[in-house]
This record gives sequence, structure tokens and C-alpha cells, in this order.
Amino acid sequence: MRVGVGSGNPVKRRAVEQALGTASDPDSEADRTDGDTEVLDALAGDPSTVAVDAVPVPSGVSEQPTGHAETMAGAENRAAAVLDSEPDAYDLGVGIEGGVARFDGTDGCFLVMWAAVTDGTRVGRGAGPSLELPTTVANRIDAGAELGPVMDDLLDTEGVARRGGAAGALTNGRVDRAAALAAAVAGAFGPFVSDLY
Repeated sequence: MRVGVGSGNPVKRRAVEQALGTASDPDSEADRTDGDTEVLDALAGDPSTVAVDAVPVPSGVSEQPTGHAETMAGAENRAAAVLDSEPDAYDLGVGIEGGVARFDGTDGCFLVMWAAVTDGTRVGRGAGPSLELPTTVANRIDAGAELGPVMDDLLDTEGVARRGGAAGALTNGRVDRAAALAAAVAGAFGPFVSDLY
């Protein structure tokens, strides 16, 4: 089975590999309902039989997605674009998008993570953890800046998005970006690994 990740970012590819490793973990077999799809059979088998490729594709949304709808659309667009990039090359396309959004009932602005998985017919969606942004960071985002460059500036570094990300920096390493994104991806795999959908 070939799975394409709609990004050239190695953290996103690692997140998908982690999610697939969990889905194929023999210890988790009892927690999963039986399914009869080819995808489920492949994911339930030896994880070494699943190839994960990075496929850089456009998100079709702004560089700094704002709101849950735009962030989720970016993930869905990336997943679909993987399948369109090389017809019949991938069994599943995975899209991951990070953005900033607000939640009803709070004044803060949050880092949010959405993932989508598609086989060209079905689409699964999942979200990762949300982290409140410091007011100084949120103010810069509200003024039109992108989170990655803001964090690079704040930390006096380059390429935070390709390493621990804002999630790692904002939690002093307590939230691993790949693991956080893997949670979103694992949720998006739901329709492909459970017959409850």
C-alpha cells in the first residue's frame, strides 16, 4: 500500500508514519472493530508493507490559514491533491494543515491542527491538540503575520515549522509536533480502520 502525504515537511511525513505504526500495532488489535475493506487489511498487517511518500502539493488556502474551516479545507485539499498528482500511484492521500483559530467562550487565539485522509471517495477528518497562543504572538497574527516566521523571530532561529514547531516551543518541548499531528492523522484514519462509519 502506498500513502502519499501532501507536504514536503519531514515532520508531517513522520506524523503519518507514527499514526500508521499505531494503527498497525498488534497490541491495539483488540481495540479496533473488524472491517472488511482492503485498506483495513493493509493497515492491520505488517507496517513495513505500507510505504509513506512525501508529495509536496499546494494547500489551496492562505499561507496562514485562519479559522477551523480554512485550516480543514487546506488539509482536505492537500489529501485530494496527492491522489491527483499521480493517478493510481497512491491508495490514500493524507493532508495535514496547521492554522490559527478562535473558540467560542474564550478570548484567546489558538494554534490548531487538522488532518484529512482520502481514497478518492471517502474522506476522514481529525484534529490534533489546540494550544493558546501568547497575546504578543496572537497580536502579530491578527496583524497579518504568519505563525512560523513569528516563532522564528521570537526564538531568533529559522525553520521552527520543520522541527518542533510552535507547539514544541510554546510548551517547552512537552508537546511533540509530530506526535500532535499524528493524533490528528490517526483520527482521520477512522473511516478506513473501523466499520462503525
